Amino acid sequence: MTINKAVMALAGFMVLLSVLLTWFVSPNWMLLTIFVGANLFQSAFTGFCPAAMIFRSFGLKSA
Repeated sequence: MTINKAVMALAGFMVLLSVLLTWFVSPNWMLLTIFVGANLFQSAFTGFCPAAMIFRSFGLKSA
C-alpha cells in the first residue's frame, strides 16, 4: 500500500466513523468530519499532511 492510498483510506474511514457517531451519539461529532475535510483541502494546496508523515514513518512508500 502506498502513502496516498493509506491517507485516502484513513480519511474515508474517519468520515464514515464520524457519521456513525453523529447519528448514534451526538451531532457534535460532525466537527470531526469538518476537520477531516479541512485537512484534506489544505493538504491539496500546501502539500502538508500529518497523516502522510505518520504513514511515512511506518515505512510506507510514496506512489
